[in-house]
Amino acid sequence: MSFLHGGRHLLQVRSLLRSVASHPTQSQLKTNFKERLFVRTMATGQSPGHQNRLAQEKSPYLLQHASNPVDWYPWGKEAFDKAKTENKPIFLSVGYSTCHWCHVMERESFENADIGKIMNDNFVCIKVDREERPDVDRVYMTFVQATSGGGGWPMSVWLTPDLKPIVGGTYFPPHDRFGRPGFGTILLSLAKQWREKKSAMEQRSSSILEALVQATSSASEGESLPGNECMEKCYQQLTESYDKRFGGFGDAPKFPQPVNFNFMFRLYGCKPEGHQQGKNGLEMTLHTLRMMAKGGIHDHVSQGFHRYSTDQYWHVPHFEKMLYDQGQLAVSYVDAYQITKEEVFADVAKDIFLYVSRDLSNKNGGFYSAEDADSLQTTDAEHKKEGAFCVWKDAELMELLGDKVEGSDAVTLADVFCRHYGVTKEGNVDFEQDPHGELKSQNVLIVRGSLQDTASQFNLDLAVTERALAKSRQILHDQRQKRPRPHLDDKMLTAWNGLMISGFARGGQVLQDQQYTDRAVQAAEFIRQYLYNPDTKCLLRSAYCDIDGQVTQISEPINGFVDDYAFLIRGLLDLYEASYDQTWLQWACELQQKQDELFWDDTGNSGYFSGAGNDPSILLRLKEDQDGAEPSGNSVSALNLLRLSQFTDNTAWKERAEKIFTAFENRLKKIPMALPEMVSALLLYLSTPKQIIIHGDKEASDTKELLSCIHSQFLPNKVLILSDGDSSSFLSTKLNLLSTLQKKDGKATAYVCENYQCQLPVNTVAELQELLKR
Repeated sequence: MSFLHGGRHLLQVRSLLRSVASHPTQSQLKTNFKERLFVRTMATGQSPGHQNRLAQEKSPYLLQHASNPVDWYPWGKEAFDKAKTENKPIFLSVGYSTCHWCHVMERESFENADIGKIMNDNFVCIKVDREERPDVDRVYMTFVQATSGGGGWPMSVWLTPDLKPIVGGTYFPPHDRFGRPGFGTILLSLAKQWREKKSAMEQRSSSILEALVQATSSASEGESLPGNECMEKCYQQLTESYDKRFGGFGDAPKFPQPVNFNFMFRLYGCKPEGHQQGKNGLEMTLHTLRMMAKGGIHDHVSQGFHRYSTDQYWHVPHFEKMLYDQGQLAVSYVDAYQITKEEVFADVAKDIFLYVSRDLSNKNGGFYSAEDADSLQTTDAEHKKEGAFCVWKDAELMELLGDKVEGSDAVTLADVFCRHYGVTKEGNVDFEQDPHGELKSQNVLIVRGSLQDTASQFNLDLAVTERALAKSRQILHDQRQKRPRPHLDDKMLTAWNGLMISGFARGGQVLQDQQYTDRAVQAAEFIRQYLYNPDTKCLLRSAYCDIDGQVTQISEPINGFVDDYAFLIRGLLDLYEASYDQTWLQWACELQQKQDELFWDDTGNSGYFSGAGNDPSILLRLKEDQDGAEPSGNSVSALNLLRLSQFTDNTAWKERAEKIFTAFENRLKKIPMALPEMVSALLLYLSTPKQIIIHGDKEASDTKELLSCIHSQFLPNKVLILSDGDSSSFLSTKLNLLSTLQKKDGKATAYVCENYQCQLPVNTVAELQELLKR
């Protein structure tokens, strides 16, 4: 989305800011992201006990800045009133607790007493956690992207007292260097201009806002319903960006992008036989998932996936781990297993579930948000380093893995492990991925060959080799627990919990493991208890932990955004198809009704706004039109609406999905690879969905056999309903068809229907398999 025509309204200071590296370029990300992180220390001249008002907050990101000499305010009326009363511009800093460049700017500028004094004397300073307040983040990121051509975090924006943007960027170095002004110089320049040219600045900020309003209001206008051409173009665009050798879509830095996997799997699922594009898309996705699983982006010792790879090989990652990646990648690997029946994909999914259950789970059932990339190498180290918790020196491995492999007098565990995971004495990280030398002599584990290659190297059989590697991984995991852990962001977000509920629910279905379904149920119950108001039927965005790990809340809880509703509804629909408990399906329907009430654009443009529109401090009401690290709320909602319409025979929800497609018609036709999740929804819409109804007792063995048969097959265009004959159940009140169903020969019976017109019932697995192939 482009708003560059608004650039003519910027202040003269923009030329000053332009000369600063206002945001890390892609090249900088490749070379500079490993710049040494710091141990948070007191700024010069700051008393040991000093804390600003952020100490009263719950967000881990805001608490990280509670000892800064900056007089930070959280986003809210107190800060806004102060800016108006004292006639000061606002400096807004937006980031998140596991953001590397946010840590760098804090160390360099916000912990600097001299810079802090400039900020306090001339500005009202506001700190925002973008994960808590995505609405604030989206408004000003839209401005920064429109006026600078790029964006990222930390985001730094100067505002008028009435919150209109003046100028902005991302990371700024603290001092002048190489002929370019630093953060301190920029602060003084803007403060001077505010004193001398306040009226002109205010007028220009109003013009900028008007331009943004006009641009964003027309962004989702469409005229007709898009068709198969979007699918064709999305496939073509993704194929052109595909790395045939190492997998993935796009160049380094490489991101997992599960939304692309979802699209390719659905494309294959629509026509699994005789459809070359579907087959090609499947192979591209499977190859990518295999290469990711073998790469350093996958934590081979303590499970889970890191954020992204800095190189094309999936080798050296940015080491933070995000919940939203775990939830989406769990689904991707479960889908891959369901299609191929290759155990490697099931094993990786189980890895993710183990990591999340162990390291990202609150005892009350919620899921934490993230683990940081940086940590101390030792307890007495002064500075944190990227990846310190995860990497290994050759000598350390030789010492820890000195035992002999079973049945061998000469081969050690270290021999086998180092050969398999590419460990070298000098370290296996190239200079290009470590320009500052943080990973010198260290090894990031990566599998470049196969288990067979490793076994052959030492004349071992496969089973012995596999046991040696498993034993080694456990030894290293135990050793890792003695290292200082990375920072844990323990806030719990409804949206990301929804994605993880989907992951566990899909795992329960396909891997036939009740513990995964139970974990999904526990998380759903957590949200219903701590993040849902049954009186208003509204969701909250976030919950927090106190020092004892108990769930707590801020004084003015943040209401949920459209992503919170959409991602949770998806999770609940998946949970129903794993547990067959209609409570979750009923709650999904209620939440969809509330989502429609709060976020739907009923002015004629259609689609869902990101926020509810009842917060006067949010100057732009935006619609997310990009499937990125997380899918957009509109894309997920389109899929949800189509599924709900099939579950409840409610055509109004299908019509609402049609309006979403129409609203985003231009983007779907021109750049469908920006919305692959919405193209997935369009594929479902253009196909003929199946309603698969099992009529039987939930606990009976014949019912379980039929359900197991269904979950063994990849059927993305189906909804699954279990009917036990209870005429008072939620689904029975929605689907008259259920009251007409009968068991065949007194056994659990399957009905496969399209538009609720059913084929002849069957009650054996073999017969059901034949029906599902049609």
